[in-house]
Amino acid sequence: MNFLENIITSLMLIRVTDIIDIAIVAFVIYKLFSLLRNTRAEQVLKGLIFVLFFASIADILNLNTVSWVMNQFLTVALVFIIVVFQPELRSALERLGRGRSLFSSEKIQRDERSIDELVSAMSSLSRQKIGALVVLEREVGLSDIIESGTKLDSDISSELLINIFIPNTPLHDGAVIIRKNTIAAAACYLPLSSSNTIAKELGTRHRAAIGISEKSDCLVVIVSEETGNISVAENGKINRYFDEESLRIRLKNELVNTDDLLKKEKKGEVNEKEK
Repeated sequence: MNFLENIITSLMLIRVTDIIDIAIVAFVIYKLFSLLRNTRAEQVLKGLIFVLFFASIADILNLNTVSWVMNQFLTVALVFIIVVFQPELRSALERLGRGRSLFSSEKIQRDERSIDELVSAMSSLSRQKIGALVVLEREVGLSDIIESGTKLDSDISSELLINIFIPNTPLHDGAVIIRKNTIAAAACYLPLSSSNTIAKELGTRHRAAIGISEKSDCLVVIVSEETGNISVAENGKINRYFDEESLRIRLKNELVNTDDLLKKEKKGEVNEKEK
């Protein structure tokens, strides 16, 4: 009975601020696990949690020597994690720093014509089995990536995109960066993903697409040179085997404002009635 009374008394002492405090900590831990998922740092984090649990048990059982060893290990382990897993931690902080992209679903608007031109180019390259890599910038800027290539600042057209990726041309090797409704640059270098969950049959082009999607909120379209398959990478994940229509639907859902589409559809219905 005393145990139950103690629990009831403790519950009665809980304030609203305590609940908010616990919720914030729980949210931060959840986001931390989400950001580090499928990285090497995830396994280290699990090991660190196990060590913390073991150290707590040692304190409860008054195992002073074991507790001292665990505390010394944890002190060294924190420095070790920061040094060895700096790329993963930096990536996690970059994604956390997006702010709006974590808590908002607002889309960067793009012209439907630009999407149609891009889809037409990717479909043509797919049929010819010509490799392609196109990065569509969103809220997180890619100026550093753009500076690594050749600046174009040209309108999006299927003919230009196809010509860029034709083998043995000056700009075919690397990625095209699309900023809003323009081709910002071509022949850009992308960071490769270090994830060990990527399928073995995917090559450097796909690994680069996943790598840039891990570091920003961009959308990446890839055409495989070996198979001609079209894939889309976003948030460190890749979806494969798109055809022309499914790619168009995916890009418009992600990049074109839904309200604008509805207005255009209604306008089209009005015009049909007038005819």
